[in-house]
Parts: sequence; structure tokens; C-alpha cells
Amino acid sequence: MRRSLVIAAVLLVFAVLFVGGPSLLFSPSTDDIDSDETEETPELVTMEDSQSEFWKYLSPEEEFQERSPLNVIVRGETEEIIAAMTEQGDGDWEEIEELAEEDEDNETILQEQSYLEDHDRHATGVQWGDADGTTRYAWVDPGPDESGYWTEESGQLEEGDYYGQRYHIRLYESPNQDDEWVTMQAHTEHFDWFTLRHRVDGVEAAQSKVERDFMDLPQVNTEEDVQRIYLGNDQSSDSNGWATVVDLAGMVVAPAGLGVAAAKRTRSTGLERENETAAERVSEHTPEPIDDRLTDVDRRRIAAAYDRLEGGHLILVFTILALFLGVRLGGIALERNLEFLTPHMIAAMLYPLIAVGIPVATYLIAGTLTRRLDAAIVASGSLVVAIWLDYGLLGIDSIPIDVVFQRVLVVIALGLIAAGAAKRATRETRFNDLVVAGSVMWVLVLGGTLFGYI
Repeated sequence: MRRSLVIAAVLLVFAVLFVGGPSLLFSPSTDDIDSDETEETPELVTMEDSQSEFWKYLSPEEEFQERSPLNVIVRGETEEIIAAMTEQGDGDWEEIEELAEEDEDNETILQEQSYLEDHDRHATGVQWGDADGTTRYAWVDPGPDESGYWTEESGQLEEGDYYGQRYHIRLYESPNQDDEWVTMQAHTEHFDWFTLRHRVDGVEAAQSKVERDFMDLPQVNTEEDVQRIYLGNDQSSDSNGWATVVDLAGMVVAPAGLGVAAAKRTRSTGLERENETAAERVSEHTPEPIDDRLTDVDRRRIAAAYDRLEGGHLILVFTILALFLGVRLGGIALERNLEFLTPHMIAAMLYPLIAVGIPVATYLIAGTLTRRLDAAIVASGSLVVAIWLDYGLLGIDSIPIDVVFQRVLVVIALGLIAAGAAKRATRETRFNDLVVAGSVMWVLVLGGTLFGYI
């Protein structure tokens, strides 16, 4: 029992140090992420020569939560705006089935949908395609003598991979046909395989991307038609409160084609090798600048650690890396090459590799290892490396505190499973306290994550 507690303590320190440590240096605090909520109608934004107004944030519910800042406003008719983003480049536009089902009574949206289906093109440097995403509500006010109301998005656009990282835009058109504007919320996000949901990484990069794409259009005067105005909606982690305003009013969309297209080493059995000390062997294979700083005690410790290496350690490392990163790359590959698969189908196919495949493979491979602590450190370390490689592939350099907490827990759980599967832990029974604790922790953490408790 004492040994199990020692292993659990070591895993806790290891996970906090190598998962939490780097993350806490760059991650936004809870205060930066949580939204403010108010029951009263807040100050609204109005455009010049327009009677209608809108609130500067989006909310996940029909109440004033300062969650997602609106950061792009385009002046002009909806059809012209859609054409500017879709008509002048290569790409495919797929049917927006969500909008057809949810907005059957919205004639304007259906007209946009028909227009997009008829024009199989993309205009800007980004290949904007229809997007699957959860609903966010915007508060709009038609103007005098009318009441404001919550509205769902008029459309969603994306560029990138659903199961990787993507640019994601939600569009909301004016409630008055005479007021020619569409406001947008653009952000970058990545798919989190532990939660099976997208996590927003930030808004600034996506806003700049959309801004550049409009500026690249030949009919846009970058000095007169594109500007930024201050809305003060800087509650998001990287939002600075400034929104891009693009004026397409009165412009004629340029013809298509004018846009910018966008293990172990074998030991010697000779007498000379037998007479070498462990410290001498380490010194022989260590670069001189490093060796000069090592004492004989350091060299003996390194040699002892090297002597404990087993082939199973390497197999365990590569198995965890292959399963974790394989799910990410496999999801992207299936999305790109098998268009008949829906996002839910792909998730159902690949998620079991993480939820079941990783702990089962860890248990089986760790069963060939001798020492409990070695198995725990190798399994946990491999998962840590896989997590950071995954974030590196996606270009993510900071993660929220709640994600750090969840990752620390799964790293500890996998380490406990590996420790409990090692030979020295299974001399009496295969289902010891380490395996049971690790398995229960793994199930609770993943279940709590899926259902939003973690």
C-alpha cells in the first residue's frame, strides 16, 4: 500500500510539472474566460444610416452573457457579401442542410443557401465552406417601435479541418432589409478528442484572416473600405475590443477569376568491457561538454537508469503516441477523403481508440515490464509527449485552466494503470489497488469530461 501511495504521489508531481507547468505560464486565467451576465438590455451598436442595432457579443443561451465578441461587420447586401467570400476562387460549397431545416420560414436565408449551391466557388484566399457548429444567439433590435429579440446565426463558414484546427465564422444579418449589414464572429478552434467538442483558441487570428481576405479582393479599396472600430468587447481571452468594418455597399462584385486564389545497445562481452565501471561507460558515451559537469555519482545513476530499460518501454512509448496522434490524423484523413461520413460517424469510429484503446494497450504492454514506477513514468510521460505533440501540430501554444486540470488527471490515471500492470504489482493478483484506482479514475475523468462536469 505504501508503495502505491508513493507511485501516486510521484505521478501527481510528474503530471503537474510536465502538463500543468508549461500550460500555466501561458494559459488564460478563469477570470479571462468566464463571462459576465446581466438581465438588463446592454448598450447596443448601430451602424451609420441604419436604424437596426445589435449587441456586441454572442451568447450560448438567450440571455446576456458576454461570451463571444462580434469582430467583423460588413456593409452591403447579403448576396453581395456572400458572393465576395465565395465566387472568386477555387473550392466547393456543400449544401447547408442545417439552415434548410432550422430556418424554413426565413426566406432570405433560403435565398442565400440557393445562391451558394448554384455558385460552386470561393472568392477569398480562404476556401470558406459551410460549417457544423453549436448555435450562438445574437441580440438584434430592428429599431423604433419594434422590440429586440434573440436570433440564431444566418449561416456558418469554415476553413480548415473539422477534426483538426479551423477558422470558423458565424454570420448574422440585419433584421431590416433596408439596413445593409452582416455582422460576424470569427475565431479559430480545434477539435478536442477528450470532450468530442470544439474548443475556441482565440479570435484575433481569425479576424485578421477575414480582414486580409477582404482586402485582397480587387474591388476593395484598402484605405477607404476597410477600417477598425472600437466596440469594447474585450472579455474574450485574446480579444482587444476592436472590430473590422468592411464597406461593400454599392460595389459590383468582380468577375470570377480576378480574386486571389487563395533497443538497448548490445553490450560487449570482452574482458575489457567487464572491467569497466558503470561511471566509465557513461563517461565514454557522453559528449565532453556534458561529461565535464557530471560527477561519478551522476554517472552511476545514469548507468543504473539505463540498465533498467526494457524493450517494452519503447513499445509502450510508440503505442501510446501512435494511438493518440493516429486518432487526430485519422479523423482529418477520413473527413477529407470519405465525404459520406458525418462528424458523428467519425467520432464513433475513432473515440474508442482513446477511451478504450489507450488504457487497454497500456495495461497489456506494461504487463511485460518489471518495475511499477518505471511503467508508470513511461506511460504517463508518453501521454504527456503525445498531448504536446498534438497541440504542436495544431499550432496551439496555450490551453485553458480547465483543460490543464483534465489532462493532469488522465495522465495520472494512465500511470496508475501501467504501474498496476507491471510484474511486481501482479504477483498476487492482476486486479490490484493501482489498476482499480487508475481504471476508475480514467472512466470518471473521461465521463465527467464528456458530460461537462470537468
